[in-house]
Amino acid sequence: MDRDYLAEMFADFGPVTIRRMFSGFGISADGINFALALRGGLYLRADSQTIPRFEAERARPFQYQTKARTVTVNSYWQLPERLYDDPQEFGDWARAALAAAHRAALRKPPKTGKKARGVTENSKQGSIGKPSARRGSKRTAKRTAQKKPT
Repeated sequence: MDRDYLAEMFADFGPVTIRRMFSGFGISADGINFALALRGGLYLRADSQTIPRFEAERARPFQYQTKARTVTVNSYWQLPERLYDDPQEFGDWARAALAAAHRAALRKPPKTGKKARGVTENSKQGSIGKPSARRGSKRTAKRTAQKKPT
């Protein structure tokens, strides 16, 4: 699926943002991601209210393979094939997926404190995600000492 095909598919739904994600695209509306277009097809956000609808269509949840196991992501389910040819009903399913994404966003606790501002334990000592300057200095000193001839 390419970006133009996805834009056409979601035309009856309303405005969406389509961004590169993993090996495909993430589709969002109102700043909330509610669909994934990947090699395996189109996946819509689902929750306890919408999963029975997917099950009735014999759809499957999103799965991917790691070296050790198959991971199932129950929050995204594959779009039933028949909906690719029915833009009006597809729009209904997409709206239900967006509603599920909104419900999931409401369940998440709000970000507060230092972590919400991007300050983590590592960032107190140095740059976020990088070793502290102190540790880096010890390694640099050790390498320098090894290079000096005795």
